Amino acid sequence: MTDGIHPAEAFAGPEEDRERELPKMSFLEHLEELRKRLVVSIAALGVAFLICWNFADRIFGYIEVPLAKYLPAGEKMVFTRLTEPFMLYMKVAFFAGIFIASPIILLQLWLFISPGLYKRERRYAAPFIVFATFFFVLGGYFGYRVLLPGTCAFFLETGKQFKQMIKVDEYFSFASTIILATGLVFETPILIFFLARLGIVTPAFLMQKFKYAVVLAFIIAAVVTPTPDMVTQTALALPMIGLYLLGVAIAYVFRKKPA
Repeated sequence: MTDGIHPAEAFAGPEEDRERELPKMSFLEHLEELRKRLVVSIAALGVAFLICWNFADRIFGYIEVPLAKYLPAGEKMVFTRLTEPFMLYMKVAFFAGIFIASPIILLQLWLFISPGLYKRERRYAAPFIVFATFFFVLGGYFGYRVLLPGTCAFFLETGKQFKQMIKVDEYFSFASTIILATGLVFETPILIFFLARLGIVTPAFLMQKFKYAVVLAFIIAAVVTPTPDMVTQTALALPMIGLYLLGVAIAYVFRKKPA
């Protein structure tokens, strides 16, 4: 046995040696890399914003459907400031641009963290971008098709004895928060997948902490939802719990195998 060398390292080949060596970057190099990735992400978001600006009225037309179908015939939302429609369409274009630019933003995130990964771990770049984008869009769609209509129906039914005058900017703030929150929440399986592949968590560990995950799901739902009611919070927390269990299954299939 070679003196001062661990037995496992004594039989490691050149490939294993190369894999152990991570690129070393100084603090300033990390800052420069972060600046570069932020610039590209902001540029991509800016281009997506300009594209979506031309269709902002149509995009908002889709966003208002979950509310409009529960309003009395002929009723519309209102605005109280002259500049409100213009600012609304700015927000709509930026909101839609986030989804359009999400693959590029996720790519920049991967390029920022990849220098700290081993060579064998960097091959997950394409799956990460594809599945992270898919789950983000899927989560936004779930919020739009399931969560948003249900909350609109609940609140309108609760206040049916009053005359509603719903402002367009307040509704958009409510709707966009729900859609973005569900989009981010649906990234849970992707996060668990990488934690399992890196050996940070195991399926057994995740199941042991399941009760804490349930509590955390309701806490996160209470923070990210735009209203304090339990209906909206529960409607978001339950999918989070389901996604956590999906993440446990993914961690079991793709867990880091012992040497």
